[in-house]
Amino acid sequence: MSKPIVFVTGNAKKLEEFVAILGKNFSREITSKKIDLPEYQGEIDDICRSKCRAAADLIKGPVIIEDTCLCFNAMKGLPGPYIKWFLDKLGPEGLYQMLHGWEDKSAEAICTFAYCAGEPKDPVLLFQGKTQGTIVSPRGPRDFGWDPCFQPLGGDKTYAELPKEMKNQISHRSKAVEKLKEYFMKDAQH
Repeated sequence: MSKPIVFVTGNAKKLEEFVAILGKNFSREITSKKIDLPEYQGEIDDICRSKCRAAADLIKGPVIIEDTCLCFNAMKGLPGPYIKWFLDKLGPEGLYQMLHGWEDKSAEAICTFAYCAGEPKDPVLLFQGKTQGTIVSPRGPRDFGWDPCFQPLGGDKTYAELPKEMKNQISHRSKAVEKLKEYFMKDAQH
């Protein structure tokens, strides 16, 4: 029997969304654990690989970490992987106000899951999902990060205004989870 995969997160909402998108028929057991990992700097993929390797070394088994970025096109991709800190200090209103001086309010939400089977020689695999959208004046419930100020392209509602099931079908996180599921389904067939 394979060991459960530990999803390293302290964010109950992320875990809830991850499990909901994964669905009931996922081939492996998922548990979660909050671990304070170092806050790495750099490009998205490098941050994810470093974070996942550190988590695997601590857990000594299979791990998944998630990194979410919100990239403003006018700012050439910033705040990107540093969105958590911007959100903590500014809130959704502040994120919207950051783009005050720019005509371009377009943004890209990026979710990256990194998986490692847990052994030092095991590679870190990345699964990434992206959703294009616009940064808008915040609307909807304030219970999940920057959802109130991100409106996916082609829609008229922010992530926060969408029913959870609807968001879970179109979000950057759902696209990344789908790629992760495909990998494990192929793996389970071998």
